Order: sequence, then C-alpha cells, then structure tokens
Amino acid sequence: MTKKTKNKGKNDSKKSEKLTKVEITLQEELDKVYLDLKNQKDKLLRCYADFDNYKKRVEKEKKSNEQRIKKIYLSEILDFKELFLQALDDENPKEGLRILVNKLEQFFESEKIKYIECIGKSFNHELHHAVSTIELDDTEDNIVIEEIKKGYLVEDYVLRPAHVIVAKKKCEEEEINE
Repeated sequence: MTKKTKNKGKNDSKKSEKLTKVEITLQEELDKVYLDLKNQKDKLLRCYADFDNYKKRVEKEKKSNEQRIKKIYLSEILDFKELFLQALDDENPKEGLRILVNKLEQFFESEKIKYIECIGKSFNHELHHAVSTIELDDTEDNIVIEEIKKGYLVEDYVLRPAHVIVAKKKCEEEEINE
C-alpha cells in the first residue's frame, strides 16, 4: 500500500467514526423528539377526555337543575290547584277567589314579579306592545292611554310586555280640514 492509500484508509476510518458519532447524536435527538411528541399526544388525549367529562358533567348538572326548578314550580302549581278546589267547595265563591288572588300575589312577590305601570306614561317599546293608536287633540304624542293586557317584569327582565293603546296627537292639517 502506498502512503496515500494508508492515509485515505485512516481518513475514511476517522470520517466513519465522526459519522457514527453524528448518527448517534442525531438518533438521540430524534428519540428525544419522539418521546416529546408522545408526551404531548398523551397530554392532548387527556385534555380531550377531561373536556368530554366536563361537558357530560355540565349537561348532567343542567338537567338536575332543570328538574329541581321544575319540582319547585310544580309544587307551587299543586298549591294553586288545591286552592281552586277549595274555592269551588266554598259557600262564598268570592272569598275563595280572594284567597287565590292573595296567594298569587304572594307568589309574584316571592319571585320578584312586578306589574308594569303604563297608563299615562310615555310609550316604551321594551315595556309595551302597541295594539292600536288613537288620534287625540288634548294629549301628548306617544302616551299610553289604555291598557288591554297587563305587562310584568321579573326584576329587570320583561316577562310579558303590556298590550296598550297609544295616543297620537292629531295632525294640524286634519284639524284645519275639519
């Protein structure tokens, strides 16, 4: 062998040694990345499972709350039914109705249900539903002059708007033509 061939063999051996070290380092890094990826995938799957369990728990709580609220209101309705039956049996039906109205008022008060005052007030589309308008001379524009159906609030929420008739001021042209 010549000197060149010997040196070339040594160089090849050194290169191959370096390549092996690089390959080992790369393989270690690749293993590390795979392990990291596996850990992240496991975390993601746990998050999906946790979220799915959370959704199921919330749905179960929602149904439970609905049943609890339903039970409360249905028991109130049963009380009213019994009062109606008592009123039917009562010698004085007017007294029975008075008792029913009082019970309803107590229920409304306990649930913070309030009547919407509207006669003589300015029309408010959030609180009132205009059934009709009437043109009048002696009133301001958009004033509620008659209540057809009572409206109610639960705290600040409109349970049912009041159905009203609203006054409109007569136009001057119509007054001149008459």
